[in-house]
Amino acid sequence: MRAQRSNPFLRLRRYGLLRRFASRNDDRGKNEDVDVEIVAYGPDLHMLRGDSSPVQDRIKRLKDMVFPGKIQFSACNNTKQGMEKAEGHAIPIVPEATVVPSGVVRLMELQEKGWSYLRP
Repeated sequence: MRAQRSNPFLRLRRYGLLRRFASRNDDRGKNEDVDVEIVAYGPDLHMLRGDSSPVQDRIKRLKDMVFPGKIQFSACNNTKQGMEKAEGHAIPIVPEATVVPSGVVRLMELQEKGWSYLRP
């Protein structure tokens, strides 16, 4: 079995996707009936960590001003517990996010309800 390393460049590209989404939709999403849920698991959970998120201000802006009530951030509890075990301390999650038991299961639940899955 080969261990796979985390790719920080790929994660930064995904964070860039969040920035582009926000900048392109600042005015468009306000009057549209659209719901968005961003589910973070694995190394991408860093996006929703209260102690290391490089996009925490953007998340707050999206949640509070751009898409109030229309965007949800979900953090995988399985990943969170793994990080806590590896780091030896509790991992804070940004207040704009909800912790779900499993990120992958959450994605499956949303797809079963007819949601589209957009991958960065």
